[in-house]
Amino acid sequence: MENRPGRPSNLEHTKLLSIVYYPHPTLRYKSKPVKRVDTELRAVVREMFERMYEARGIGLAANQVDLPLRLFVLNLEASPDEGEELVFINPVISRPKGNDELEEGCLSMPGVNGLVRRPETVHLQAFDLSGNEINATVDGLFARAVQHELDHLEGVLFTDRMSETGKITVRPDLEELEVVFQSQRDTGSLPGDEVIRQRLRGWEDRYCR
Repeated sequence: MENRPGRPSNLEHTKLLSIVYYPHPTLRYKSKPVKRVDTELRAVVREMFERMYEARGIGLAANQVDLPLRLFVLNLEASPDEGEELVFINPVISRPKGNDELEEGCLSMPGVNGLVRRPETVHLQAFDLSGNEINATVDGLFARAVQHELDHLEGVLFTDRMSETGKITVRPDLEELEVVFQSQRDTGSLPGDEVIRQRLRGWEDRYCR
């Protein structure tokens, strides 16, 4: 969401992560629950924070860096020197209360912004990297960021939740991103869907089975 050494493996290791952009297929992939945490996954999470800070964001979901894992990171201050770094593994939200409409953006959809209506308060359950359970009722920006990132893990983008009028307004911006994506596919700088699927399955085999 925008702000206004592990042991060797045959998987692509961290320090190669980058944010993927709409309409990259992993953004529509429903993430799988994480069943183990190791040194490599901790390194992945560290780099997710780094990519998020570089993009001046406050939240980043794993599928935004082309990973199929059910986790996201947050720092509401968007800075490594401020705020609190939070990791949520296998998050679930419940008990929505209230209703509020605010503008949102997304690191995977640069230049696209729009109003989204969401509950003001939700209850969040998740685990941190140490396996500690998180149980908290959150509101305000925290609640909105949690809902935005959890949507990502379900393959849902914030534009899906905009009004029909809002969707029409952002359509030209999305079409520009689609043109760029197709150009990258045509030049071979982005892999095809089957290559992406195989890569996602590799990560799932390691962390989700």
